[in-house]
Amino acid sequence: MACTTTEGTFECDGAKLYTKTWTPEGPIKAKLIFVHGYSDHINLYNDFFPLVAARGIQVLSWDQRGWGRSVTKPAERGLTGTTERVVADIAAFIQDKLPSAEPIFVMGHSMGGGEILTLAGDAKHEGVVSQVRGWIAETPFIGFTPEEEPGFLKVFLGRLVGRLLPRQHMHQVVEPGIVTRDPAVAEAIRKDPLCHNTGTLEGLASMLDRTEALSSGQVILGKHVQSLYFAHTPNDRVCSFQKAMAWYELQTIEDKTSKSYDGAYHQLHTDPLKEEWLNDFVEWMLKRSGDSAAPAMSKL
Repeated sequence: MACTTTEGTFECDGAKLYTKTWTPEGPIKAKLIFVHGYSDHINLYNDFFPLVAARGIQVLSWDQRGWGRSVTKPAERGLTGTTERVVADIAAFIQDKLPSAEPIFVMGHSMGGGEILTLAGDAKHEGVVSQVRGWIAETPFIGFTPEEEPGFLKVFLGRLVGRLLPRQHMHQVVEPGIVTRDPAVAEAIRKDPLCHNTGTLEGLASMLDRTEALSSGQVILGKHVQSLYFAHTPNDRVCSFQKAMAWYELQTIEDKTSKSYDGAYHQLHTDPLKEEWLNDFVEWMLKRSGDSAAPAMSKL
């Protein structure tokens, strides 16, 4: 099954954010709203999302504030705002797609994974969260690995200066070679000008605060969360597998599933195991979409 792509703009609180949609040519069985990670953007998924759409799932996404094509000038790089702003943007994008004849799922990768879990556990957004059929976390950022965790002094000084200069830029590089096992993908990320590895002191501090809230168990999914698929890998060199699984074990919702993709790196969607990852979460979605007939397995 082929798909069509459309680009557009989503306006939210004064910002015009770049959007892209992958739509199956056949019947739509479910909709997947995707939230990307740090120094990431949705056109990096141009090889992966058509495979999802080929299974009858419409994918809807956008470049978050400060990232990708939503940046119109250098000063906007990494200008995400506070956690309240980030979560409100995601909630607004979901709300814009409601009501929906097809069930809606929300997936987040890395930083985006931490963001969607923060939203799902936020009682202020219960009205939107309760209308989401399921949440899919791909290697969510719930804690640093020891190798990537910033030092105390760096964090302290960053927060101190950030109170005076919240929009001050800070370059925080994530080496592509530790996020994917595909050398071609890693090189493409290095050469991509939209992968700018730039945050603001306010935005980076807010990301650290979200991570602390998650890893310390302050974010708990309530009864308004219908289901959760939690994917991680012990070989992740960016986000802590141990802290992520500790958070998962704290959750008491009835319909929760976790899977460890042993051997994979941080980006499951570019890993040699991506076919397994794709088939797993698509099957999980379709089972919760009233589709009892098992679709043919995708071949990459």
